[in-house]
Amino acid sequence: MYQIDAFTDQVFRGNPAAVCPLDAWLPDHLLLSIAEENNLSETAFFVPEADGFRLRWFAPAAEVKLCGHATLASAHVLFEYMGYNQPEIRFHTRSGLLTVTRSEDGLSMVFPADEPEPCEAPPALVVGLSRLGRKPSATLAAMDYIAVYESEEEVRSLMPDLAQLSALDLRGVIATAPGRGVDFVSRFFAPKFRIPEDPVTGSAHCQLVPYWAARLGRSTLTARQLSARGGYLRCELLGAQVVLTGKAAHYATATLTVPR
Repeated sequence: MYQIDAFTDQVFRGNPAAVCPLDAWLPDHLLLSIAEENNLSETAFFVPEADGFRLRWFAPAAEVKLCGHATLASAHVLFEYMGYNQPEIRFHTRSGLLTVTRSEDGLSMVFPADEPEPCEAPPALVVGLSRLGRKPSATLAAMDYIAVYESEEEVRSLMPDLAQLSALDLRGVIATAPGRGVDFVSRFFAPKFRIPEDPVTGSAHCQLVPYWAARLGRSTLTARQLSARGGYLRCELLGAQVVLTGKAAHYATATLTVPR
């Protein structure tokens, strides 16, 4: 197992993910137990297939449909530690085919865009985010709820009521606003998956990039996630796809001893 810090070029920054290469699948209950034991926002597992790899992601509480930082971490492991020398990695996932290439700018992942739609803010969202901040100026929904604010300072100052947010019907809540030195900033909360605040969230940017591209009138954007660890992403909207580019840093390599 490798532990990789994603969307950063420094350890102790970005979003940590565990990556477990497998020759064949272990039982699902064991995959979930490993993820729970790691207690990271995601543990990734992959198995070779004829034209790539089957990739799955597990939060401590459940398997998830899409995870950006653990995909970046998995690609980093393949390129840097497992001798993968093809120009592109093909990952088959619950969200379809995801591809990763590398360049001097880092690892570029092609994900499906998830365009959010305006919606009424559920009461739990309003209460959960307004304890020490103003109400969002707009609310949208896709995989997650998106709360739009007017300034980076408002997003930084949020101290959400996680019990309220865990009662929402979608995966989590993204708070976003225009940024200083970048096009937009965000924070992501998913307490129902035992992720109070995720350090850097690729799947959230699959929803944010279509919104900010339309709002700013540009398809190429820069983004920063305002968690304590922080993370930086280059983003591009290409029709129905989002390209997310970031770097990764190796923190640890371990051998797991688990029951079969």
